[in-house]
Amino acid sequence: MKTKIGRIVGSIAGLLLGAREASASPLVLAQVPSSLKTSFQYGLGILFLGGFLWGVIKIWGGADRMSKGDADGKMGVVGGIIIAGAAAIMGALFSIFGMSDGALVPQF
Repeated sequence: MKTKIGRIVGSIAGLLLGAREASASPLVLAQVPSSLKTSFQYGLGILFLGGFLWGVIKIWGGADRMSKGDADGKMGVVGGIIIAGAAAIMGALFSIFGMSDGALVPQF
């Protein structure tokens, strides 16, 4: 008799391995109405623009701290790069793992 955790782990493993017996469907975005999908794309675009600006400000702040001799400035620069490039990083990860059909394209 499987436990609840065992069923969850089995469902996740089935999704990762491509088994047909998995209870959750990976094509959830195909069932979303186009108006809702478009709304999410515009919201995602606004979120990415804000994240990009925040990342650039963090990079500038980290560079300023590095010029003053602070060792923590390097982590500010690295954190800013990750924040500013989050959209590209996630898009690349979705493509690498073959899930590019499930990714939303941000609209501006």
